[in-house]
Amino acid sequence: MYYSIAIDGPAGAGKSTIAKCLAQKLGWVYIDTGAMYRAVALCCLENDVDISNETKVTNQINNISINIAYINKEQHIFLNNKDVSTDIRNQEVSLAASKVAVFHSVREALVKLQQDLASKGNVIMDGRDIGTVVLPNATVKIFLTASSYERATRRYKEQLEKGIIQDFEEVLKEINHRDELDYKREISPLKKADDAYGVDTTGYSIEQIVEEILILCKKGENNSD
Repeated sequence: MYYSIAIDGPAGAGKSTIAKCLAQKLGWVYIDTGAMYRAVALCCLENDVDISNETKVTNQINNISINIAYINKEQHIFLNNKDVSTDIRNQEVSLAASKVAVFHSVREALVKLQQDLASKGNVIMDGRDIGTVVLPNATVKIFLTASSYERATRRYKEQLEKGIIQDFEEVLKEINHRDELDYKREISPLKKADDAYGVDTTGYSIEQIVEEILILCKKGENNSD
C-alpha cells in the first residue's frame, strides 16, 4: 500500500516549497502538478497558439509529451524531450497556465498522468485540485492558505532574488487575479476538500509549517490503518 499527501492552495501559499521539504524528510517522491500545466502553457505560447481557444489548445496538447525526471534529487520537467524547468517559471507562463487549466481536455490528460505517477509509490503532490479530484483518497490532505498581501510579498521577493524587478502592487494584482481564475473556474475549481486539514502559513516559517504538517500526517496515517 502506498501513501500520499495532497497539498492544495492558492498561488504563493508555499505549496511547492513545503512539499519539497516534506518529500526530503519522508524520502517520498514530490510531484509538482502546476509545472505540468505550465509546460502546456509554454508550448502554446512558443507556438503562437491562442490560449483562449480550447480547440486549438486541445490540438496542441494532443501533440506534445510531458515527462518528469529526477536529477540530483530535483524534479525536472521535460516538454518534448527538452528540459523546460526554468522556462516555465516566468510570470507570462504562470498566467497562461491558469487560462489553459480551465479546459477539460487539458485537465483530463494531466490528471491521468498524475494519478499514474501516484500509483507507483509514496508521493507528495501539490496543486489546486489534488485532494478533490486527482487524489480524492489521499492518505492526508492539506489546504494551505495565506493572506494575499503575504503571498504577494513572497512572490515579490522571489522575483527580486531572480533579478526580476516588478512593482509590488502589480504582483499583488496578479495574485488576486490568479485567485479569481482558480476559485471561479467551472472545471475543478480551487477549494478545500471536506476532509482536508486547513493550514494558514501567514507569519510562519517554512520549518514551522513542515513540522505542523508532519504531525497531521501521523494522525492521518493512524486513521488510515
